[in-house]
Amino acid sequence: MRYVENPPNPWLTHSVEWIGEPPEVKLEVFEETETRKIITHNNSPDVGFDYTVNCYRGCIHGCTYCFSRPTHEYLGYGAGSDFDRKIIVKVNAPELLRNELMKPSWKGDEIVFSFTSDPYIPMEGHYKLTRRCLEVCAEFRQPIGIITKSAMIRRDIDVLQDLSRNAKLGVFFTIPFVDVEAARAVEPYAPLPEARFHAMEALASAGISVGIGIAPVIPGLSSDIPMLLKRAKEAGATQAFMNMLRLPGSVAPYFEEQLREKMPTRADRVLNRIREARDGKMNSSVFGERMRGKGQYWEATERLFKIHSQRLGFNQRRTHETAATSTFRRPTAQASFW
Repeated sequence: MRYVENPPNPWLTHSVEWIGEPPEVKLEVFEETETRKIITHNNSPDVGFDYTVNCYRGCIHGCTYCFSRPTHEYLGYGAGSDFDRKIIVKVNAPELLRNELMKPSWKGDEIVFSFTSDPYIPMEGHYKLTRRCLEVCAEFRQPIGIITKSAMIRRDIDVLQDLSRNAKLGVFFTIPFVDVEAARAVEPYAPLPEARFHAMEALASAGISVGIGIAPVIPGLSSDIPMLLKRAKEAGATQAFMNMLRLPGSVAPYFEEQLREKMPTRADRVLNRIREARDGKMNSSVFGERMRGKGQYWEATERLFKIHSQRLGFNQRRTHETAATSTFRRPTAQASFW
């Protein structure tokens, strides 16, 4: 049985301490109908894309390291179990997306699904918001990137094939571990690594460009980089990237608490390695450094990734091109031609 566990919310003037056992955590889904904008612009040099669409707030995968957890605090919730179990559904996302793509100011830059939540959390099976947004993108020939941990993406192979033929599409599966024990400790409700590899293989067999994101790399816990790259290559991946663990704000104490609970004999070693790669800190908020580490451990990790990526032939061609060669076009333009 799982109980409510949330770090104090820095935006609230009060916090709650339970006398005795805290209440059992329950899944709650809230439909948001007043969302006014769905394409979000990101100006961080740490991220390799500028625009994202997030159909959901919160993520049921429960990854203890997720850097998006503090976004729930802006809603008055907690960055711990609230982020996993209080899910906000932007039910008008497809309509908003269509409206925004129709604006003359939109020039067809790549849009990535998603950034603050997985686009294929279990609720997607009911709401189909990601699929409907992808159908809108296919209609506009909008270049798309997808980052997911979920095997549910196989449901949308038909739409993804359409995007691959008529626009530009790249799908990345984030798989930080081969070891199931490590995966279950820090991403307890996400699909198992092998399920992600099977989904990767299914998409590659359907002619869709796929890649692996070894993200996050957790110093002291991540040790599978050569095996992850090899397994991804066997599944048909042609692209690969890796990122260092980020623990902003309330994420750091929550991650440490869960790590000590799930992996008590390894926790101190992992936390010490994280600090070694972060100048003695648990996190860096400096733009350009947030997803990269420092020191001998991180330099060795980068060399290991580079050597095995080159040996296996990853990143030999660009999956996404610039907006100057964008396939984007509005449906009305085609209608007026005829």
